[in-house]
Amino acid sequence: MTDVRLRRGRASLGLSFFAQGVTFALLVTRIPAIQDRYGISDGLLPLFLAAVPVLAGASSVATEKLVRSVPPSRVLRWTQPLVLLALLGVGAGSGMWQVALALGAFGLAVGGLDASMNMLGVSLQRDYGRSIMLGFHAAYSLGGIVGASAAWAGAHWHLSLFASYLPAVVLLLPAALLGSRWYVDQQGAGQGAPPVTGDAPDGDAPAPAGSALVFRLLLPLCLVMACAYIGDSTVANWSAKYLQDVLGSSEQLATVPYNVYMVTTLLGRAVGDLGVRRFGAVAVVRAGTLVAAAGFAVVAAAPGAWTGMVGFTLLGLGLCVIVPQTFAAAGRLFPGASDAAIARLNIFNYVGFLVGSPLVGALGDAWSYRGAMLVPMALVLVTLVHARSFGAEGARYGGGHERPRVVDVGRGGNGV
Repeated sequence: MTDVRLRRGRASLGLSFFAQGVTFALLVTRIPAIQDRYGISDGLLPLFLAAVPVLAGASSVATEKLVRSVPPSRVLRWTQPLVLLALLGVGAGSGMWQVALALGAFGLAVGGLDASMNMLGVSLQRDYGRSIMLGFHAAYSLGGIVGASAAWAGAHWHLSLFASYLPAVVLLLPAALLGSRWYVDQQGAGQGAPPVTGDAPDGDAPAPAGSALVFRLLLPLCLVMACAYIGDSTVANWSAKYLQDVLGSSEQLATVPYNVYMVTTLLGRAVGDLGVRRFGAVAVVRAGTLVAAAGFAVVAAAPGAWTGMVGFTLLGLGLCVIVPQTFAAAGRLFPGASDAAIARLNIFNYVGFLVGSPLVGALGDAWSYRGAMLVPMALVLVTLVHARSFGAEGARYGGGHERPRVVDVGRGGNGV
C-alpha cells in the first residue's frame, strides 16, 4: 500500500510540475502580445516584468513560515489553481490596472507554488531513497515545450490572449485539483519547522534531523541557484537577439535556439536521475557545470549561427541538472528543516532571473555581446567551487545512503 501511495504521489506531483511548465511558458512567450493588448510602453514593461519575481520571492519567504503549520501539499493544492486563474486574468482584462492586478496575483501565487512543489519533490525523493528530482523538472521542461507550442499556435492563428489561455486552464485546472488528492507530505509536515540560525555545524555532514536551518551553510547553494538562473535567463532573453544580431542568422532561425535549449533540457533531465544514482550528485553537477561553461564559450566564439546553435545545445544539457540537484542538496543538508531550506533557496531562483537579463544587456551595450556571454559562463563555474555542498557520498538521501536497488520503490513494470 505504501508503494502505491508513493507512486501516486510521484505521478500527481509530476503533473503539477508539467502544469506549471505549461502555464509559465504561456505567459512569458506572449509578453509582446500582452504589451500590445494593454498599451504598456517599453519603459514601463520592465517594471511589470520585474514585479512578478519580486512578489514571488516575497511569497516564497511567506511560504517558509506558512509550512510550519500547514503541510506543503495544501499550499500547492491551492496555489496552483490561483496561478492558472491569474494567467486567465492576464488574458481577460481590458485596462492596465487589471493586468497589473493579474500579474501581481500570478507572482504571489507562483512563489508559494514553486516552493511547495520542490518541498514535496525533495521529501518524496527521500521516501523513495533514490534520485527522482530531475524527473520532476523534466516534466516541467516538457510542459514548457507544450506551452510554448500552444503560444505559437495562438499567435499563428491570431487568437486573443484569453482564447489562447483558456484551453490550458480548462484542461489543467481540474487535472491539478484531482491530482492533488495524492500528494505525499513528509512525516511531521505542518507540525512546526526548526528556526533559521546563523551558526553552522561542524564539517560538511548533513545537519541532524530536527536541527535548525543554518543559513550560512545554505549560502553556497543559494549562490549556485542564482548563478544557474542567470545562465538560464541569458538563454531565454538573449539567444534570439544574439543569433540574429551578432551571428547574422535569419529572423526565423533566431527563434530556434531557445526551442533547442528546452528540448535538450528535457532530455538531460530525463536521464539525469540515472546519472545521479550511478555516479552521485557531485559528479553529475560538476559535469553539467563544465558542459554549460563550454556552451557559453562556444556561443561567445561562434563564427556563425549554426556553431552558436551547438553552444545553446550544450547549455541545455549542462544547466538542466544544476537547479534540481541544488534543491535536492538543500534537502539532504537539512533533513529536519528541508522545507525551510527550500523556501529560502527558492528566493534565489528569482534573484538570478532578475539579475541575468539586465546584466547581459548592459554588458552587451557597453562592451560587446560576445564578451557579455563570458560573464554568465564565469558565474556558472562558481558551482565547481561549491560542489562539496551537493554531498560527498553519492546522493546521500537523508540518512546518508541510498536504499539498495532491490528495495527501490516503483521499479516494476507499472512504476511511474
